[in-house]
Formats: sequence, C-alpha cells, structure tokens
Amino acid sequence: MNNNLYNYILGIADNSLILGQRLGELCGHGPSLETDIACTNISLDFFGQVRSYFQYAAQVAGDDRNEDTIAMMRTEREYVNVLLVEQPNTDFAYTIARQFLFDVYHYAFLIELQNSNDETLAAIAKKSLKEVSYHLRFSTDWIKRLGDGTEESHERIQAAINDLWTYTDELFHQTDADKAMIAEGVGVDTLELKEGYYKRVAEVLEEATLQVPDLNYFQKGGKQGIHTEHLGYLLAELQYMQRAYPNMTW
Repeated sequence: MNNNLYNYILGIADNSLILGQRLGELCGHGPSLETDIACTNISLDFFGQVRSYFQYAAQVAGDDRNEDTIAMMRTEREYVNVLLVEQPNTDFAYTIARQFLFDVYHYAFLIELQNSNDETLAAIAKKSLKEVSYHLRFSTDWIKRLGDGTEESHERIQAAINDLWTYTDELFHQTDADKAMIAEGVGVDTLELKEGYYKRVAEVLEEATLQVPDLNYFQKGGKQGIHTEHLGYLLAELQYMQRAYPNMTW
C-alpha cells in the first residue's frame, strides 16, 4: 500500500465528510425552506465526493477496507480533517461563515488538483468543481446579504467570522503525506494558495461591510488527529448504525 497516497486522500476527503455531516444536521432546521434544501443539497454533494475519494482510498489500501469502513469505523484520532469543518452549527451565521471560509479554499484547491499526476484524483476534482463553484456562490452571496443586511445580521456574521478565523491557517499546513505527494506531482502545494485565499476572503468581507479579524494566533491539530470536543459528538451520530450493527449491508 502507498501509505502517503492513502493518507493524502483521507486528508482531502475527511474535510468533506465532516462538513457534509454538519450540514446534514440542518435538514429540517434551516431558516427558510429554500435555504434548508440548499444546505441539504450541499451536504449531499460532499458525500458524493467523499464516496469517490474513499472508494479510491480502499483501492489503494488493497485490503478488506471499503468506503463505509473508512468513513465510519475509524477512531476520532484517525480522522484528519481541519478543525474548521467540525465546528458546530451555532446559528445560521456560523453555518454560513464556516462554509464560506472553507469554500474559498476548497474551490482554489480543486482547481489545482485537476492538474494532478494521479488521474483518479484529477478526475474527482474536475467532477467536483461544478458543485463546489455553486457552494462558493451560495456562501459568498449569504455573507454579503448578512453583512450588509440588518444591524443584527451584520453583528452575528461578524461575530461568526471573528470566532472561526482562528481555524483558517490550518487549511495550508502540510503533513508528511502532503509533502510527499507534492514532490511526486500528485498533491497540491497549498502554501501557494494562501495569499490568494486571504485576498479573496478580504474582498468579499469588504463588500459585505465586514472587517477582517486582526488575529495572529491560529488553532491547529486536526490534520494530526487532535480535534476539538465537537468531533466526538459528531462521530457518535455518524457512526451509530455501523457501530450498533457491525458489517451491516443494505
């Protein structure tokens, strides 16, 4: 098994898995019917991408692992998603701020992943880009609507951006697997995305009459399997059926 490639795939896919689960929690709880359905559809997009990644990861592993066991039978420390995507749906402003801060990165990342030497990863990136471009439009539009809306909506989205900003820098941290795949022309050099990311985020925030947080300390650890308390509760729900009924098939 190519351990670096396997771990690299998990590093991409776990972000979509956990954020997809977070958005799935909103089904039936959105602020309006249209927005509720939109968030649920974005969740389904993420899970569709995750299936492609994990099917490939199982192929790379070459053992009895499959997409379901990889997704739902690991321990908390074995998930390598960034801390940003596991943050809870505190309110609609937090949901949108979290989505926007990830979408700007995710879109730029997939643009580059299309050029991967790994044909499977490149194909998944190309297929996912149409969906993620919609995700980015959706979250960007809502940032502007909330930021330049009422006094309360402005305050709430600014508070959400302020609180979640501390998790943005981890998007660009590179693991050993990341570095190995970059060297082979398979992975994306995320450090090259960083400047453009913060520039684009700042442009949208300015248009939304919001302030870029003045913060020099950033949280990290998710890519090494060190998570916030929120992930454990999320996994308890995500993994329930597989844990309660091992080897269950539909």
